[in-house]
Amino acid sequence: MKPPYLFSLFVLLGLVPLTAQDFSTTVIIPERINDRLYKLEGAGGNIGVLLGEDGVLLIDTQYGPLGDKIKTVIQELGGDQPQYVVNTHWHGDHTGGNEYFNTAGALLIAHENVYLRKRTDQLMRAFGRSVPAAPRAAWPELTFSENMNLHLNGEDILLLHVHDAHTDGDVHVYFTQSNVLHMGDTYFQATFPFIDISSGGTLDGMIESANQALFLVDDETVIIPGHGALSNRSELIDYRDMLQTISTRVKQSLAAGLSLEELKAAKLTAEFEERWGQGWMKADRFIEIVHGDLSR
Repeated sequence: MKPPYLFSLFVLLGLVPLTAQDFSTTVIIPERINDRLYKLEGAGGNIGVLLGEDGVLLIDTQYGPLGDKIKTVIQELGGDQPQYVVNTHWHGDHTGGNEYFNTAGALLIAHENVYLRKRTDQLMRAFGRSVPAAPRAAWPELTFSENMNLHLNGEDILLLHVHDAHTDGDVHVYFTQSNVLHMGDTYFQATFPFIDISSGGTLDGMIESANQALFLVDDETVIIPGHGALSNRSELIDYRDMLQTISTRVKQSLAAGLSLEELKAAKLTAEFEERWGQGWMKADRFIEIVHGDLSR
């Protein structure tokens, strides 16, 4: 039996086969940001929705079996069949519905590394788990290497690649007119983050991702994290500072020759655990991931 937090993490990342997951009781909960932008919460990563006469744009798609429920909520909000999907990265809890929406006519857009990872088998070494290639209809059809601009529904939308953060294919999505930023899994609002080292993720990249976002946003910006509640610049600063502090402490400890077990015993995350250590990513597991990254 896997530890409960590990099973939860497998579900979160789409590593548990869909046949082992029961979505029958999952409720898709919309949260209004303004007249055309919503956040949808259900199972997996937070979805962003942009409504308007140019067609519905989704940021991420959660899991395939939730497609009907997601579509129903969009219709209740006044939207139609989504015509565009942007993926913030490749993990299954953010891209599992790609095939469902693409088959219904949506154009899939993502960083080129999402395309490369969706079309080939992946090994997530943190869990010793192989993730098979996705069906062709789940692969992004329009990709970019750095940045891309979209102009839909009265919004100039910036798709900004952030390097080697949660993965090697992360994208921030900024709605300039509404001043809303979707950060995908480069920002976990209420827990220590998962950094997928086997997919090119790094702690330094996570910190730089937060810095890039902070350069873009102001005190009025609404931030949609990959997981958690709607957030803001002040909370993102706290998150960045937490990551930076832990990075500095681990680097200093490694330079002093401390082992992984000694790092855990040193309680380098102690003052952050009440705020970020109560979710599925516990402090010791986070230190293991950081150690695996910084000791390379």
